[in-house]
Amino acid sequence: MVLLNVDGVECRYGSATVLEDVSLSVKEGDFVGIIGPNGSGKTTLLKSISRVLKPHKGTILLDKDDIYSLTGSEVAKQLAVVPQDSVIGFSFLALDVVLMGRNPHMSRFQMESTKDLSIARRVMELTNTWHLAERPINELSGGERQRVIIARALAQEPKVLLLDEPMTHLDIINQLEIMDLVKDLCSKQGLIVLAVFHDLNMAARYCNLCVLLKSGKVFSTGRLDDVLTSDNIKTVFRVDAIVQRHLVTNSLYVIPMSRLKSPPVKKCSIHLICGAGTGTALMKILLEEGYTVTAGVLNVLDTDFETAEFLKIPVTTEAPFSPITEAAHKANMDMIAKASMVVVTSVPFGHGNIQNLEAARQALEKKIPTFVIDEVPIEKRDFTQGKATELLVELKLKGASFVKNSNELLSKLSVSEDRLKLLQESSKKLFEHLKS
Repeated sequence: MVLLNVDGVECRYGSATVLEDVSLSVKEGDFVGIIGPNGSGKTTLLKSISRVLKPHKGTILLDKDDIYSLTGSEVAKQLAVVPQDSVIGFSFLALDVVLMGRNPHMSRFQMESTKDLSIARRVMELTNTWHLAERPINELSGGERQRVIIARALAQEPKVLLLDEPMTHLDIINQLEIMDLVKDLCSKQGLIVLAVFHDLNMAARYCNLCVLLKSGKVFSTGRLDDVLTSDNIKTVFRVDAIVQRHLVTNSLYVIPMSRLKSPPVKKCSIHLICGAGTGTALMKILLEEGYTVTAGVLNVLDTDFETAEFLKIPVTTEAPFSPITEAAHKANMDMIAKASMVVVTSVPFGHGNIQNLEAARQALEKKIPTFVIDEVPIEKRDFTQGKATELLVELKLKGASFVKNSNELLSKLSVSEDRLKLLQESSKKLFEHLKS
């Protein structure tokens, strides 16, 4: 059953329209993330639902009742709000502030009952604020105060919880604890949550539905997979981003990409042997430094493959979760033959991709300068019963340059590039001399 229905809502501040024809339906247990750039109407949408700003057009139904036809007390029994900033003028004790959430359930001049105190204690324990019960609210830190305000909202025992940038003032551990709590209330008690997020990854981690606003209108709404896409982010936020699914949490996560710098393009070409995300940051760094970059062999759907595709880097590929075939290895060697230098990242090696280390060894035999980023000891990422370790030792003996990180790599690449240029100039002069 739909408990909250927003239908064709239009909101104005004076003559300025800030929300136009916004509609959404939410049912029990839904955690809805409201995202969009600054000024897109996110907070205004929450204000209209919470009766702070009456829509110029449209209706908002709560359990089939027009929310603006209900009394304030009737609404407060079903809907609670955590605003961006809560200003409390007096130094009430934290417990007293939380007990204010019980007011809708009490008649005028009624004192708090044992049940009210029990509920207040329970929500304060849930939000890790019970130890602050006797502390004046104005003496608490921003994060402590925010958790008390969230406890006050939960004390109302609402069916709908509106959160306007709930992470304000909270450090990372408190962000996770509060969001885990709210998500748990959604799944176990059927609480409806509408939350404004600036952090797209936090929205992706906790929400099952999403509303993307642009210039006061709904640009996209629905399941996260349908709303939180690279194309939508680029259109609405004007930022290129890679959207992937995390292997551990299985939630989507967004990697925003700053615009590439435009330095003078260097003629030097670098081939990356990478995988499992170890080449993602390096690809962008090398492009910004002006190098021409290729990569391989990468399995399709690998993080580095998706990054290379996004950055339009030529790459040799293999089928997902498949070992490197002779055909893919040959294509990789053809790409290496055209490169000035080869870089091997701290990629984990198994029997499926050990052929990439063979490619690096063959590159050295062809006198192509090869660099190995030894950021993670090979013993921790060798899943080939020692074969990968042996090949890396062989690379070192054959003259591969081992570096600890990308900064050291860039320094070594610059020196190597200068040597290549000197060799090219010497060869050119010798050719011209012989020709004359």
